[in-house]
Amino acid sequence: MSDIASRGKTGRHCWAWEHRRDFQMLFNANVGDLAANSDILVLCCAPTEGTCLIVGKDVMSALGKGGVIMNVGRGALVDGKEPVQRSVRGEIGSAGLNAFEKEPKAPDELFTLDNVALSPHRAVMTLESFEAAQEPIIGNLRAFFSSEPLRSLVQCE
Repeated sequence: MSDIASRGKTGRHCWAWEHRRDFQMLFNANVGDLAANSDILVLCCAPTEGTCLIVGKDVMSALGKGGVIMNVGRGALVDGKEPVQRSVRGEIGSAGLNAFEKEPKAPDELFTLDNVALSPHRAVMTLESFEAAQEPIIGNLRAFFSSEPLRSLVQCE
């Protein structure tokens, strides 16, 4: 079970749509049904042939005027015009977006709306990831200047 799904199971039903039928949640036949049965629709999947543009006009309509859409996956998952137009017209409750159709640029209209939260798509940009990335570099530099074997030697053919 995904971390997001397990957090959603606190005393309430957690609705989930997943392309695998062995997923241990209440099953919706498609993302449109999921939106119709949800208050909040969180997109956190990779853009594949089966997921690109999974959210368009029909899904946004199914989510409804009070619904919340959060896209923390990739911009290609959502028809980019839909959350923008619906937010401007007040046809959705709110949107939380950190992935956009033309990343990294968010549509200008979204910056003036009170019902939209925007953030850059930088999931990998954490202190821990930078520390982990510099470990082998620093280790190799120390080894090189100490005439010791390099930690991650690359053999060129």
